[in-house]
Amino acid sequence: MSPRRSYDQYCSAARALDAVGDRWTLLIVRELLGGPRRYTDLHADLPGVSTDVLASRLKDMERDGLSTRRRLPPPGAAYVYELTARGRELLPVLHALGEWGAPALGELRPTDAVRAHWFALPLLRGLEAVGAGEGLVEVRLEEGLFHVWLGGAEEGPLYGDGPAPREPDARLAPDARTSGALNRGTSTLLEELREGRIAVTGEGPLAKALREV
Repeated sequence: MSPRRSYDQYCSAARALDAVGDRWTLLIVRELLGGPRRYTDLHADLPGVSTDVLASRLKDMERDGLSTRRRLPPPGAAYVYELTARGRELLPVLHALGEWGAPALGELRPTDAVRAHWFALPLLRGLEAVGAGEGLVEVRLEEGLFHVWLGGAEEGPLYGDGPAPREPDARLAPDARTSGALNRGTSTLLEELREGRIAVTGEGPLAKALREV
């Protein structure tokens, strides 16, 4: 296990950066907020990270109490990584970083990797700001499907890749222009819903609330 690197400064911000300031660490947290992940899954959804760096960061995160590793029961028999309660406390940090970084996104560049579920955290911020309630929301983008759990997910995953695991309480289908504007922070979910630029389907209370904001 690599030796602990420290700024050796008696400052809470410096101590926090001792644990999460290395490159890739917070992006690994972003992925693990979606629930337990295998090493191969993490590597696939963190394009650009080397296998050595990913393994090192995961070991550092275990050492610092941000994540744990456990073996799945048969027939899976694979190891998965998941966040601890301490690791999940980084969610507001990622929300704040996402909001701060949104204006720097600009247009999608030819060299930019993209995954549909990377839109999950900004969408969760928007849904919470709307105050539509709790439930499971499935989202369809040009890049693919993902789903988010709105409210009540203090221990479980906040989002997941692919279709919802059960009938969702609402389905959203923003077009490319709308999802881009939300990602860049040039528009809000409330504005887009009120302008009718996001298709909302579903018969439950959550879908109804989103159609009536």
